[in-house]
Amino acid sequence: MQVLHVCSELFPLLKTGGLADVAGALPAAQIAEGADVRVLIPAFPDVKKGLGETQVIGTLATFAGHVTLSLGYFDGVGIYLIDVPGLYDRPGSPYHDQSSFAYPDNHLRFALLSWMACELALNFDPHWKPDIVHSHDWHAGLCSAYIRARNAPVRTVFTVHNLAFQGLFGAHHLDELYIPREFFQMHGLEFYGQISFLKAGLFYSDHVTTVSPTYAKEITRPEFGYGMESLLLEREMQGRLTGILNGVDEAIWQPRDDVLLSARYDADDLRSKAVNKAYLQRAMGLDVDDSRLVFAVVSRLTSQKGLDLVLEALPDLLERGGQLALLGAGDAVLQQAFLAAAADNPGQVGVQLGYHEAFSHRIIGGADVIMVPSRFEPCGLTQLYGLKYGTLPLVRRTGGLADTVVDCALENLADGTASGFVFEEATGKSLGNAIRRAFVLWSRPKHWRHVQQHAMGIDFGWKVAAQEYLVLYNRLMS
Repeated sequence: MQVLHVCSELFPLLKTGGLADVAGALPAAQIAEGADVRVLIPAFPDVKKGLGETQVIGTLATFAGHVTLSLGYFDGVGIYLIDVPGLYDRPGSPYHDQSSFAYPDNHLRFALLSWMACELALNFDPHWKPDIVHSHDWHAGLCSAYIRARNAPVRTVFTVHNLAFQGLFGAHHLDELYIPREFFQMHGLEFYGQISFLKAGLFYSDHVTTVSPTYAKEITRPEFGYGMESLLLEREMQGRLTGILNGVDEAIWQPRDDVLLSARYDADDLRSKAVNKAYLQRAMGLDVDDSRLVFAVVSRLTSQKGLDLVLEALPDLLERGGQLALLGAGDAVLQQAFLAAAADNPGQVGVQLGYHEAFSHRIIGGADVIMVPSRFEPCGLTQLYGLKYGTLPLVRRTGGLADTVVDCALENLADGTASGFVFEEATGKSLGNAIRRAFVLWSRPKHWRHVQQHAMGIDFGWKVAAQEYLVLYNRLMS
């Protein structure tokens, strides 16, 4: 089986969020299960630099300019690069400039990504042709629409990593993007008078997946569906919507082998975790004291991620003697609020703005609790990293967080299934109650160690997800 993944970022070459982690790990896991898998991505500067030497497959003229398609390999995975320097060779992120303004030609830049996936499905590379085109998020949402319009003989899967980002563009771009006029309707890719790249993926794909089972159910409801809930409910009733939980790349996230940590450790010997805690406390300007309960946040600072709830619950956390280490960036108001909290509480609150992959390992390795209080969370990877590192997750019961963390309620502690702290309502009070439960468990070191060891033993590797996707592909092909 030959599978083409279509995406806009790919760890470790280029990352802005969890999509990159998935795109970086899933293809290799599927190759390990016997599939022939390749990835298609724009030739962003970091991707070109990281990939190194490539072979030109061919060139062609498109609605977005003259394209060179090349093939290179990274860690055994074939990667096709769409090289159009005028579109992709820019500073800033893949999506916006250095001032955080979306590029005005994003409709062209990402429609071309989908167009080239269709070209590969139509045998543009004479030596390799996909059976399955698996596209990810709105950036690749037009793949299935182009494949349908051009009758390419492949099956299509579209994965929603976050329904909140939809890729909406003006209807006047229809002809420019070679989208058939008849596709611009309610039963198509039209969404309130605009072209929705996301809806194109949802409507025209043979199957839609999300990155956790609970999120697959949540997005069929108005409070999570962002206007797509009716279409998604229809897909669910047709048996064409599935939630497959993301995994953890254990080649990168494994405390016994992680060279980014100050000291490595495993579930059988947790003593070296204290070395990482002391390093984290020093690095973040916190009082170095192993008896203090260290809460950590590694996140985009947005309302979605519930970071305003952390601010609301912070006074009680500090009053109980806890510490907070935060790494992240985003909303300016939230950034300033956390910086002010650090200034007002020296030794108890440490804040570092921005995102640094290496330091995120050190935070998760050194903290006692990792907080993911999201209002919604399609899957979440941070809590999975916390489980793997014995840093107990404190999460809200939503999406993939609900699927992966079991609360330290008495009955769960008794039967050995507890792995973290879960709260229900998106309020500071509900979060505060979970924080208090963390302090209670912390006061019982033997119980804390038992929960840590159980959490670290849970298998969230990519093998299971890779197998589930291959079962889905086989079903579609049959």
